[in-house]
Amino acid sequence: MHHLEEYPFEVRPMTPDEGIGYLITFTDFNECFSDGETIAEAIENGMDALKSTILALEDTGFPVPAPGSGGLSGKFMARVPKTLHAKLSTRARHEGVSLNALVTALLAEGIGMRSKDLHA
Repeated sequence: MHHLEEYPFEVRPMTPDEGIGYLITFTDFNECFSDGETIAEAIENGMDALKSTILALEDTGFPVPAPGSGGLSGKFMARVPKTLHAKLSTRARHEGVSLNALVTALLAEGIGMRSKDLHA
């Protein structure tokens, strides 16, 4: 038995190209989403879509992801030019941190700056 309320989801206003209302997506399921005119309606419709998605997976013998598994491990790989890798490695060594710690800090700083620009 699956507890639908345990599955994380995101609700956001739809873009003009998508329509009017709110879109709900589930981080554990790539292709499970729904919408509604209000947030409450989007969530209600989303729970119906989630239930249908889980039943379809079970009927076809595919595994049903555990709530919160979403494939977001906090890890990703990025290929960068050798010159950038060298500069990042040198800076990390100079600052006395790991390359991962430096890149994480730089990404977080960049996201913060971009977020401020978008809300300005």
